[in-house]
Amino acid sequence: MDPLARGKTLGILGGGQLGRLIAEAAKELGYRTAALDSSRSSPALQVVDIPIVGAVDDELAALRLAEASDLLTLEWELIPVKVLETAAKARTLFPAPSVLAVIRDRLTQRNFLARHGFPQTPYGEATTAAGWKYPVILKRRTHGYDGKGQCRLLSEADRPNAAEVLKAPCVWEKLVDFKTEISVILARGRDGKTAVYPVAENTHRGGILHATRAPAPLPRDVEAAAVALAIKIADALGHVGVMAVEMFLLHDESLLVNEIAPRVHNSGHYTLGGCAVSQFEQHVRAVCGLRLGDPGLLEGQAAMVNLLGDLWEKGEPKWSVLDAIPGAKLHLYGKSDPRPGRKMGHYTIVGAAANTEFARADERLEALRG
Repeated sequence: MDPLARGKTLGILGGGQLGRLIAEAAKELGYRTAALDSSRSSPALQVVDIPIVGAVDDELAALRLAEASDLLTLEWELIPVKVLETAAKARTLFPAPSVLAVIRDRLTQRNFLARHGFPQTPYGEATTAAGWKYPVILKRRTHGYDGKGQCRLLSEADRPNAAEVLKAPCVWEKLVDFKTEISVILARGRDGKTAVYPVAENTHRGGILHATRAPAPLPRDVEAAAVALAIKIADALGHVGVMAVEMFLLHDESLLVNEIAPRVHNSGHYTLGGCAVSQFEQHVRAVCGLRLGDPGLLEGQAAMVNLLGDLWEKGEPKWSVLDAIPGAKLHLYGKSDPRPGRKMGHYTIVGAAANTEFARADERLEALRG
């Protein structure tokens, strides 16, 4: 399959901020863009050449996107497999529906990891609020993200808390006593070649990514093991595009896979301005069949802090606070409704200030709130 020629149209299933940033990267590489979302004012539909309004779980809407495009990709894996298969029959889709069918369901993802012998926490299918040894975390098999559709069960006394989550199919996962959360962002091309970004360290608040820094302060052998594990997972899946593998680093410096995201990822936002080629450009390069770019950091260190809708509680945040941070750059997603917990944007810091700003992200966010 030949590379997608410049001037052709890359279609994106999904119109959120990830789709917007993919579209902007595609335009810089000389492609036209189309995107599908239920709202004409969604972040991606504001910037693409061909905005298509329709639900991403609607087969006919997906076909309209395919007909307007020369190649398809996506920003979100939780699209019904039937819709993905329908779209892929009309236009080539990367990543392939077979990859997404494995990843979109937490149980099939866990079973995939188990079949291939990849390290992970003990897990099982949860049909009732029983059958596991505490402490565990209960997660819905699909459509659970950013802390939604989950609950922690530390003892028998917490069992009533599981009732709401168990209204949908779930898995249980043994809670892990970890030292650090890390993620490996990589791109895998059509030819199987990979480009791997510096391993990142992540912190979360309420199940939502709070801040990321790269490179993570890891021993070289641990970093190498994390990269090797992520590449093996991508190869086993036959993935094409950017992929994130989130891992737990345990106190004995062993690694457990927490979650796979077969797409550009929030913890890779530090690459936007922090690396020679961002994860968004790299994704476009991978799916379009271009040569992968340089994933190296530009100034040795980079960090990213998420901006949630809570910051707008008292009005527009005080953006002048960011002007005092060397190497800081603000990225807003074009969303008009700043609800609590909603990702409205992020800022990145490149250079010597990155590690300091990663550590004091809470303090900066409080200052932004005013």
